Amino acid sequence: MTGLFHKKRFLAVALACTALVSACSKTDSGNNATAAAGEGEIKVGVLHSLSGTMAISEVTVKNSTQMAIDEINAAGGVLGRQVASVVEDGASDPAIFAQKASKLIESDGVSTVFGGWTSASRKAMLPVFEKTGNLLWYPVQFEGNECSPNIMYSGAQPNQQILPAYDWAKEKGYKSFFLVGSDYVFPRTANMIVKKHLEKDSLKLAGEEYQPLGGTEFSGVVGKIKAAKPDVIFSTLNGDSNVAFFKQMAAAGMTPKTIPVMSFSIGEQEAQAMGPALVEGGYAGWNYFQSLDNPENKKFVEAYKAKFGKDAVLTDPMVHGYLDVYIWKAAVEKAGSTDPAKVRAAAVTLDAIPTPLGTVKFIGNNSLTQTGYIGQSLPDGQFKILWSSKGMIDPDPYDPVTFPGKTCKIG
Repeated sequence: MTGLFHKKRFLAVALACTALVSACSKTDSGNNATAAAGEGEIKVGVLHSLSGTMAISEVTVKNSTQMAIDEINAAGGVLGRQVASVVEDGASDPAIFAQKASKLIESDGVSTVFGGWTSASRKAMLPVFEKTGNLLWYPVQFEGNECSPNIMYSGAQPNQQILPAYDWAKEKGYKSFFLVGSDYVFPRTANMIVKKHLEKDSLKLAGEEYQPLGGTEFSGVVGKIKAAKPDVIFSTLNGDSNVAFFKQMAAAGMTPKTIPVMSFSIGEQEAQAMGPALVEGGYAGWNYFQSLDNPENKKFVEAYKAKFGKDAVLTDPMVHGYLDVYIWKAAVEKAGSTDPAKVRAAAVTLDAIPTPLGTVKFIGNNSLTQTGYIGQSLPDGQFKILWSSKGMIDPDPYDPVTFPGKTCKIG
């Protein structure tokens, strides 16, 4: 397992996938593409929003997930068997995510599912996975306060993203925080955690506003921000609402250069899609930036650009979606089985591995140890890394300030 992302092997699979670009694209064509399932193949589900407000972020996670599957197949597959992906569109709708998850498991017979972005979609799918005993690999940061044996949470817990960003902002001397987010469980719970820490630290909550996911009317919110004059804005907006928010902020004379904005869902892909000038100078908290300087990331970026074009950019959830497939492969091979319970048990006993985002490891609470980073958006849409944690941060689903006494125990 320690050799999973060893640079020689990483380069080999990258080159193999480059040679198979045309074949790879056939595996994943259209919203409901199913790789031809032959004798002995292992079916897996890939479930992301390929349409709707979240497509701006999720399409590329689907791409990186499929790239990992293609690389693995080119290198011989899993347990000597090819992996056949069944790709579905969650359409930015939690109810559709639940329906498609049920279809993938009960009709298509997939052994596991990779996907989801919003916590609303994850929570809608959770009963499906717990009922069927299947396993979801969830690649996006979230609000914690959840612990299930049927989800592998590779995205950041609050103590790996939001709280390091809060501590960083506090150390910079910011004393007044304005919280703005999309109106669903992740922003609401994340901001509840931030408010508990503001109260503990005797800092000021300058305001708190929410808009529906996909909402584009921010004039009222912008007016309240202008009146409040906060030291910093913490934004948990998701999807293309970010475009409207930053445009309306700029129209009111407020840009990330004049009023600091710390975003938790804007990465390189979103900056590129929005236009980098719109978010230039803004901050973001993640566990990966494309600008990370390590051999595994260099090979990953090269392989992705070879497959999807030289102008393609990489983001945190894309890397998590990619490595989830490789960790699933290693867990299946250690377990000698695709049975979800056996795979989960094997995954949390694997050794730490070097990856494009640094050294990582799943631990007993089904979450990933990983490094935290703060970046600042540059004119080209890339991020300059301003801060990194001192090594891997162990994930904690339950912030002790917000949820005292709660722990995650998975038998």
